Amino acid sequence: MRRIFFDSPISRAGYLYATTVGVIWGSIWSTGKVERRGGLIVFRGMPSWAFGRGGACVGGCYLTSQNVSMAILEHEAVHKHQWQRFGMVFPLLYLAAGRNPLQNRFEVEAGLKKGGYVK
Repeated sequence: MRRIFFDSPISRAGYLYATTVGVIWGSIWSTGKVERRGGLIVFRGMPSWAFGRGGACVGGCYLTSQNVSMAILEHEAVHKHQWQRFGMVFPLLYLAAGRNPLQNRFEVEAGLKKGGYVK
């Protein structure tokens, strides 16, 4: 079952769909610079209600107000790879992992320090 849904053409299609949604959402609400950095399409100037915490990775897009340090982009690039691996199942797995970033396996994998969760 894992081979069908994870690291597969199905998960890649889910990643591409999520990226399309991220591009549309970012294009609608971004009032800042849009650029490609670290393999991500970065949308700045997003209203705070349009993403969670300091920013959100949706497929290959990173949506944020101005949170674009190199460490954050490295952290978000890991989330991009998680999207590629799990596709549209990723949001469900992320929610199941819990809201506490210190215990969420996807945040831990992406790096708590780079994500700004620990000093």
